[in-house]
Amino acid sequence: MILPNIQIPLLLLVVLDMGGTMPSARSPPRGCYVAEEAGERTFRCSQAGLVAVPLGIPNDTRKLYLDANRLASIPAGAFQHLPALAELDLSHNVLVRLSDAAFQGLGNTLRYLDLSANQLTSVPAEAFRELQIQVNLSANPWRCDCALQEVLRWVRLAPGTGAGIVCGPSARPELVGREFLSLIEEAEMCGTGRGGARRATDAALLVTMGGWLALVMAYLVYYVHRNREEARCPPKLPAPLPAPSEDSSMLSTVI
Repeated sequence: MILPNIQIPLLLLVVLDMGGTMPSARSPPRGCYVAEEAGERTFRCSQAGLVAVPLGIPNDTRKLYLDANRLASIPAGAFQHLPALAELDLSHNVLVRLSDAAFQGLGNTLRYLDLSANQLTSVPAEAFRELQIQVNLSANPWRCDCALQEVLRWVRLAPGTGAGIVCGPSARPELVGREFLSLIEEAEMCGTGRGGARRATDAALLVTMGGWLALVMAYLVYYVHRNREEARCPPKLPAPLPAPSEDSSMLSTVI
């Protein structure tokens, strides 16, 4: 019996050539490996030539090292499948953009984030609002604007890294090369624009409320003072009626 000709897919030929085994879609990429460090599951992908967050990271990973690669952006939910992640190293990449939801799902676990030595000029504050972390933001060409100040309201800088947050070429000319922390000690960066308008409105509302409160207090002071003065002075008696004159008495008698 002659079997009909069957075209064997190219992929199957490749698999057969490799010994009949197909690589798992969950297996780590070349240059990455899983280890136990200080009793914590660690996934290292340092200097692996990555251009995207890799697949195959174990769900119970506590420490993730993606440093010294070619990552240019972190999309929304890139790590949401890692519910135990506590430490994330993204340093020494070429990052220029973080999604607002880049660290979605890590609010309860992530404690340390390294974004140093990238190409970040600005990052969205929304990306950090659900996190309680220490972060390293040093060695990036920051724009040094309100957006960066907003980020610093939500995070704690890793010890010894604050001096490395320096204004880059995209900042205003008078700010280039200056340390950002010293700038915000001298002046509020969010006086106008995003975030600043909200604070300006809040300030105006506080001033208005303060004015009304001052008026109420002034009236209360006047009212108390007036009551004290009235209590100090005796009440005025009504003026006595004039005594009848002799002429009016005689007239009454005649009548």
